[in-house]
Order: sequence, then C-alpha cells, then structure tokens
Amino acid sequence: MRILGVIPARLTSTRLPRKVLREIAGEPMLAWVYRAARACAQLDQLLIATDSEEIMSFAHSRNFPAVFTPEDCASGSDRVYAVAQSIAADVYVNIQGDEPMLRPQHLDALLEPMTRPEVEVATLSTPCAPELIHNPNAVKVVTASDGWALYFSRAAIPFDRDGVGGIPYQKHLGIYAYRKSALDRFPKLATSRLEAIERLEQLRFLENGIAVYVTSTPFDTIGVDTEEDLQAAEQFLLNQQDK
Repeated sequence: MRILGVIPARLTSTRLPRKVLREIAGEPMLAWVYRAARACAQLDQLLIATDSEEIMSFAHSRNFPAVFTPEDCASGSDRVYAVAQSIAADVYVNIQGDEPMLRPQHLDALLEPMTRPEVEVATLSTPCAPELIHNPNAVKVVTASDGWALYFSRAAIPFDRDGVGGIPYQKHLGIYAYRKSALDRFPKLATSRLEAIERLEQLRFLENGIAVYVTSTPFDTIGVDTEEDLQAAEQFLLNQQDK
C-alpha cells in the first residue's frame, strides 16, 4: 500500500494571513509540520501542495518537495485531490499546514485503520479540554461504539440535557487519510447542506454516505488560526525543547 502525505499550504488565510510562514520558536510553522510528518516511517512520500510562489520558494530553500496546485482549491481535501491527479498512491494523507504540534504518532494512529479495506476515510480525535467544549473553533465529534463518526459539530455534542456532567467530549483533529476512491468522489459532490451550515468539509462525506472512521489519540494539537493560537503553540514547542 503506497501512502502519500500532502501538506496543503496557502498564504491567504482570512483570520491569520501568511500563517504557515509565521515563525514559531525560531522556525516557520510549515517547517515544524514538514519535519514532524517526515518522521513518520509509514509515509512513502511527503510533499507540500501550494498555490503560492513564496511558499514554493521557501520549500525549495529547505529542500522540501513541493508542487503547485490551483489557486481556486476550496479546501485542503480539494488540494490533495489536485495532487492525486498526477501522483499515484493508494492512500493520501491530508496534513494541515497549520498544525505545528503535529507528531509522527498522530500519523501512525491515523493510518492504523487504513489496513482495513472497509475504511475509506479516517481521521483523529482527542479528549476535549473543558475550556474548549463550548468554543466553536474546537470541532467536536461523536462516534458510534465501533469508532465510526456519527456527527461533527462546532457545538458541544453530545448535549448534556440533564446536566449530569462527566461527558467525555472528543475534539476533532483535522488530519485525514483517504483511499483514492473516496478522494476522487469528494470534489464531484456538491457542497452539502450541513457542510455549509457548520463550515466543516468532513460533513460532505457523511451526508453522501461515505463513512468516516475516527481513531483517538492522547496527543492534542493547536490548529493555528489566531495570534493567540500562535503564541500558545510557540509556548508548547519551547517547553518541549527545554525537556
């Protein structure tokens, strides 16, 4: 099984422009992500997918493999799909370029269920910190007892109607593995109703009958969308360097 890791990277983020090239603990964010992903022995190939000349120049300066993808890619999945049109693999891994706390253990956990032929799409979750349960920027996921996703939401799900407390909320980590068959279907499907409401691309799979398997990991990450996220990720990485 050939596995290709793809790091979609763009400069035009609305909330934090140029974030993938912003420095964190002395290194551009994209370098942290690339090095962590490269440490995963299961990836046969790893590359950056971008529509930016500046990101491409940065990648070349570090000898990070990179390819151009169309500017109009609406999501990371669309950018991975664009790569899949010219580079063959059995499984494609979508590794967000704004996850500087990525570890190779994340990718190992993500890829474990892809050994099962019934799993077409896999992703990750981690226990949700109490302060993030009601934060819409932290996406929550509810799964069936066998690990298949029931729903993803920016709301606090499941809803604790009786206020009993102790609900094991799970935070979704936006890293995905797709079989080529599922990835090929994604851009051909119209934006789904729930996807548009929640602004969560993974709901397009669920609404179109493509099951998503969720593996839990103890290692949380900070997806960087704001200056506060950037500072929190930098503090974490500096603390790791000091250990």
